[in-house]
Amino acid sequence: MKVAIVGASGAVGQEFLRVLEERNFPLTELNLFGSSRSAGRKYSFKGKELEVKELKHGDLFKGIDLVFTSAGASVSKEYADDITKYGAVMIDNSSAFRMENDVPLVVPEVNAEDALVRPRGIIANPNCTTIQMVVALKVIENISHIKQVHVSTYQAASGAGAAAMDELKKQYEQIAAGEPVTVEKFAYQLAYNLIPQVDVFTDNGYTKEEMKMYHETRKIMHSDVKVSAMCVRVPALRAHSESLWVETESPISLEQLQEAFSSAEGIVYMDKPEEKVYPMPLFLSGKDEVYVGRLRKDLANENGITFWCVGDQIKKGAALNAVQIAEYLIKVNNIG
Repeated sequence: MKVAIVGASGAVGQEFLRVLEERNFPLTELNLFGSSRSAGRKYSFKGKELEVKELKHGDLFKGIDLVFTSAGASVSKEYADDITKYGAVMIDNSSAFRMENDVPLVVPEVNAEDALVRPRGIIANPNCTTIQMVVALKVIENISHIKQVHVSTYQAASGAGAAAMDELKKQYEQIAAGEPVTVEKFAYQLAYNLIPQVDVFTDNGYTKEEMKMYHETRKIMHSDVKVSAMCVRVPALRAHSESLWVETESPISLEQLQEAFSSAEGIVYMDKPEEKVYPMPLFLSGKDEVYVGRLRKDLANENGITFWCVGDQIKKGAALNAVQIAEYLIKVNNIG
């Protein structure tokens, strides 16, 4: 299995390197590609030093079986034909192809089989907030069809990349030192603040991030579920959190859900309120699973359930989900 990473120097690209090594992914060759600025950088993988090559049009991907792309939507669109023309499977972490009808949008715990039908050789990795949400929603959907979801997200600086994480750290240092605060990655200072805007606003008053959660959830779950989201950037460094209110067609008992969450794939049920045990991003950065807690009946809806979930945006929300898609394709002999 010959593998490549496009965007190897970014936060997600670096996470790809860690996840592939952690999971002992069955590859025989790993190629790293990046922009002209990144070309020449060297990274360690399984004790070997790999050098980033400059991404160019041509035959760079001839003979490669699998390509993970995480260099932004414009790069993915520009190089998709180069990547796939010799038969490589492209698993794309950008927003470029997510809502294209001929590109599957996949979260392995929810709709792994969709990855088998890829007319363009491309599989899209969903938005990070959608990924962790649908992993949890699938558990509920298996019991009773979900009619609608209200969700508020609490999104860490990591969602805007490594530079944004560095800026948040720097802001706290600058504030402590009484220095002017650097504000470049976000519209406002994030330290000691909350910003109720993630991505740009659309005509209906929702941001693109909020609309992604609406449309992507329906595509992944093959459902008519309606999702109303409020996405907020918070001064956590890494790992996103979400509050969810879910309405199902039929009422579900807490006991039934507790058992389902406790045995679900890709979920850790962490819910002992009497002992102050619940998921928090500070302690769950770097973890593979989606953590669920604060499970309750909705006091405002007899068919409603409300809960809290936390997932590492860079890991499960990006690199790990893509690698799990590839592992599924290998498992069913659908690649290489």
